[in-house]
Amino acid sequence: MPERRVVIIGGGLVGSLAACYFAKRGWTVDLYEKRPDIRLPEHSDLVEHRSINLAISERGFSALRRLDPELEARVHECVIPMHGRMIHSLDGKQTSQAYDVFGKHINSVGRSTLIKLLLDEASSSSRVRLHFGHEFVQADFDTGRVVVRDVERNQETPIDADLIVGADGAFSRVRQRMMTKVLMNYSQTYIEHGYCEFSMAPRDGEFAMNPNHLHIWPRGSFMLIALPNLDKSFTCTLFMPWSQFSRVKSDADIAGFFREHFPDALERIGERRVCAEYATNPKGSLMYVKCTPYTYKSRAVILGDAAHAMVPFYGQGMNCGFEDIEALDRIMVRILREGDKTGDSSVTANLSDEQLHRALDEYSALRAVDTSAIVDLALENYVEMRAKVVDYVYLARKCLEGLLHRVFPRRVIPLYTMVSFTSIPYADVVKQWNRQTVWLHRSVRTVAAAAAIGIGIVSARTLGPHLQSLRELARMVAGKR
Repeated sequence: MPERRVVIIGGGLVGSLAACYFAKRGWTVDLYEKRPDIRLPEHSDLVEHRSINLAISERGFSALRRLDPELEARVHECVIPMHGRMIHSLDGKQTSQAYDVFGKHINSVGRSTLIKLLLDEASSSSRVRLHFGHEFVQADFDTGRVVVRDVERNQETPIDADLIVGADGAFSRVRQRMMTKVLMNYSQTYIEHGYCEFSMAPRDGEFAMNPNHLHIWPRGSFMLIALPNLDKSFTCTLFMPWSQFSRVKSDADIAGFFREHFPDALERIGERRVCAEYATNPKGSLMYVKCTPYTYKSRAVILGDAAHAMVPFYGQGMNCGFEDIEALDRIMVRILREGDKTGDSSVTANLSDEQLHRALDEYSALRAVDTSAIVDLALENYVEMRAKVVDYVYLARKCLEGLLHRVFPRRVIPLYTMVSFTSIPYADVVKQWNRQTVWLHRSVRTVAAAAAIGIGIVSARTLGPHLQSLRELARMVAGKR
């Protein structure tokens, strides 16, 4: 069979992992990335202060595991376990809230660390060629002709591909081009909040705070978070409405703001560093994207943020993008096996155009429902992180669910556990959560009613003739007399 070529636009986390997957399945891979190679020392800081720290959990590890268990093990060596949230109150008190009653945890990992590891993995394959400093210009999806431009030389080059993969982020140009060929439903929504990063240096060579937690300073309409890094620093991110950012202009403003709302963080970061980094670090916007379909015939597919950008508050953006690749790979392998019982059922480069078309259509229909669900969940989790984590009703439900999950681990599963520690499809997670919520509310009402009846019976037996006077007192308190 002739060589099958895939052109991947975007050399970030999703694009580099996709390159590894396609190479493993027998494809010739050309990956094009607009930025320089961040593995080179002179370009190593390109991702710093421009993106929020990553948290990798089961869905991300599952995709790495399917590709190569040894790669998963190498990633495990680069992460710091975070067993729960550490809530910082105004008076400096810290309260730990575990993520899971069985001790499961998410993991902090540096974006640049993980990208470099995946690029190294991709470049180790003889089937992969990496082209940095090249931007996507246009594509003819019917013929598979892609045009890229060498940014430095301003020189355009055409490339022929059997499959075009857009992994070029939330502002995907591949997606924009696809929209001229596909009746694509598309929405892009900015939220009224932005973010700014700060760094918390080690103290005396050690972490300035407990490294095995995601630290949160919840303040209602805004919050500060901090994730640990391997160099024993923390990356801190301030999320708040743009209207508040606009009021914080000078060094005195930001120092006073931290002193009022995050005094213990200010003491650990240092006032001089807070002022300097607020003045120099960019203020990032937060938005989410929904679209469907994700594919065009047998010729093109978009993955990761290009298909479903989300706000970062569930730590699922990268995990969901990695799961995209695993889901697509599973579908392609299954369809290949259904059509060929004798050949190598792992070499998806052997898929016919008709089989590939069917695989892409199935992938788009499957993932669009799930990714829409996690985009919504991520947005809702922002309210939880900045406000609900100190709400007594939220904490009571979390405690009750944890107890029930320990007793009935398959029947009652907390929402966070389903999202972060399983591979249950996101849409099914939402359905189960809604059913669980109804069941929990009914159970709480039943328990409350039973307790009231029990108290009434005990009171009747104990108080006897005094009950009438208690009724009279109750009427008086209620203002009915």
